[in-house]
Amino acid sequence: MPERALRDPSAGHRTSTTERGSFCLARCDCGWTGPARRARSQARTDAERHLRGNP
Repeated sequence: MPERALRDPSAGHRTSTTERGSFCLARCDCGWTGPARRARSQARTDAERHLRGNP
């Protein structure tokens, strides 16, 4: 599955999800990386939370 990107123009952050084997990770241009998840939807939720500023 290709990477999926989300952008928060107000903060200058751009997140994406990428797969490693059977896991999916959310990443941001700022250097943040979310935990490895088996569910793509959870990795996307991690990225959305990062964009909103929630840990």
